[in-house]
Amino acid sequence: MNANSISSRRLWGVGLAAVAVLASWAVRPQHLHSEAQPFHSRAFMSAYGGLPDTSNALFTGSGKCAGCHGTDPNSFASLVGQTFPAVPMPNGHDVNPTDQWRSSLMANSAKDPFWRAKVAHEVAINPNHQLELEDKCTSCHAPLGHFNAHHLGEEHYAMAQLFQDSLALDGVSCVACHQQSPTVGTSFSGVLAFDSAMIYGQYGVGKDDAPLYDPPMITYTGYNIGYGAHVDGSEVCAGCHSLVTQTADLEGNLTGADYVEQATYHEWLNSAYADDGETPTECQDCHMPKVDGSVIISSGYAFLEPRQPFSQHLLVGGNVQMLEILRDNVDALGLTASEAQFDSTIAWTRNVLRNETVDLSIETAEWIGAHGSLEVTVRNKAGHKFPSGYPARRAWLEVVAHHNGDTLWHSGKWGEGGFLYGVDEMSFSEFEPHYTEIVSEDEVQVYELVAVDVTGSPTNVLERAAASAKDNRLLPLGFSDSHPVYDTTRVEGEALQDVDYVFNSEQGLDRLTYSMMAEPVEEGNVTIDVRVWYQSMPARWLAPMFDIQDSTIQAFQALFDAQGAAPELVAETTTSIPVLASLSESTATNSIQAYPNPTYDGEVSVRVPRQALGALWEVYSPSGSRISFGRVTAEAWSLRLPEPAGTYVLRMHAEGVTWTRRLVRR
Repeated sequence: MNANSISSRRLWGVGLAAVAVLASWAVRPQHLHSEAQPFHSRAFMSAYGGLPDTSNALFTGSGKCAGCHGTDPNSFASLVGQTFPAVPMPNGHDVNPTDQWRSSLMANSAKDPFWRAKVAHEVAINPNHQLELEDKCTSCHAPLGHFNAHHLGEEHYAMAQLFQDSLALDGVSCVACHQQSPTVGTSFSGVLAFDSAMIYGQYGVGKDDAPLYDPPMITYTGYNIGYGAHVDGSEVCAGCHSLVTQTADLEGNLTGADYVEQATYHEWLNSAYADDGETPTECQDCHMPKVDGSVIISSGYAFLEPRQPFSQHLLVGGNVQMLEILRDNVDALGLTASEAQFDSTIAWTRNVLRNETVDLSIETAEWIGAHGSLEVTVRNKAGHKFPSGYPARRAWLEVVAHHNGDTLWHSGKWGEGGFLYGVDEMSFSEFEPHYTEIVSEDEVQVYELVAVDVTGSPTNVLERAAASAKDNRLLPLGFSDSHPVYDTTRVEGEALQDVDYVFNSEQGLDRLTYSMMAEPVEEGNVTIDVRVWYQSMPARWLAPMFDIQDSTIQAFQALFDAQGAAPELVAETTTSIPVLASLSESTATNSIQAYPNPTYDGEVSVRVPRQALGALWEVYSPSGSRISFGRVTAEAWSLRLPEPAGTYVLRMHAEGVTWTRRLVRR
């Protein structure tokens, strides 16, 4: 399949966005400015130094937009809560799109040093594909240069051209979204369509919406303006946020197969948040949150009526690591945003990570002598998988049990450089499996995508990606394996066998059990801390790239090492539980308790909730065969596992309720 689009099989069921375009323009106010009194002075128009105010055959730079859509020196526009007629608001909340956007990763997509290093890495591995690789990568990261070149008849757009192209260096700027054709949502992998003389927005439709005022746009940019429903819909994100790549073997030969490198848009389609889902929510609702109040959207025209709703152009996700690198290297990377602006974007990003990404809860917790048990639930609140997007990203669970200041047990511990103990010691050819129960400190629940090449070995070379050996990233609410786009959003690996993951996809959660063996504790309380961490660029994933001798790669490595690569905290919770001397003291009522677990001699003491009395109990072997069964006749009883070591499953059924507990024999 051609990497420029997702197959018709994958596209089946993806509805086209309904689009209504305003065909007629509004009546102009009679008090237009004259030539002697221009719309904006030259000094005002050039106030956003560094942003290109030039045009090519297809696009214009963000500097052209900044004159009207930046800070209003007269304190009328871009201020929340403006009235009609407008009044100056010198201390108002400024939400001008230029300053919010310019410190986003969208604005800096073409200057992103990791992206540049990764392109260099791919070219170093398959140099004969340089033109095709660079052309594909620039389609999303430098669209104003890439698509203009193709508009003029060029077959490829190269990185060498980008470095000399001010509009390409403008990244995903204003017109990259607002100039997209209403046909969005029907092509992917960087295949975008633009209207050469049209800017679309979310205003100007319906009798209750203030009429559009187009003279400034026509005068200063040459664009017409009109309403476009697609601009306010997730479809405008689709062209770049679902990406299929072509697969090459280890000799660089294209195999004819393809690989879904990322499918954030299709993950949204396969969720409760899609337009036909139970709780429709657009990408912009989270990544461009609306302000509570009306806003005049253009400076210099105090007679304009305020608009609402107004979406902030924050465009934040979860990549704090790169934002910190950009902030700390503004001059070296030739960026136009200030450190303070990057700090603001970083704060917004952390707010999204910590408040809108996952819910974390401890369902049950118990500590008996030397053994602790814990059941944790992680629920995804995002409108797509978490983590989503670029396959380097990972999240993991950390569990720490401590008593009187001493650590008893610790899984998911990390150290300098974001080093994850129990995982990052492994070679790149290995990876952590998906767990249903963790019984050792060096086992860590890592939510990630692991791509493999044609030999089945893990790879970070995207053109070599042929399949996924693991994809246990947290599923969005409403995810279904029967959805028409499931083939682009598949679950892969051991997670497919986890009933507390796959079968709970409609709830968007994973439930995990911890069995902790430690030094005996006789009295007091044990405190258990649980955290979710996120890393966008793990050192483990980057290491094979850093082995390549290339100046662009080594330049990024220096920036990366200086940043430190510490993970970002996404969620945390804690509980303090009394130490019990025996299982008979347990007060748990909503799950099966087992001790010791793991067991070394096969003997397990079991305690069940009262409502399980009379239930059918069954024990399944590691291979899935039922090896024993009976009826529950007491709340506490003993069970003996067979001789072979492995993970067994104890399951009970009563009145439509099923209890499950995994038992490990060492």
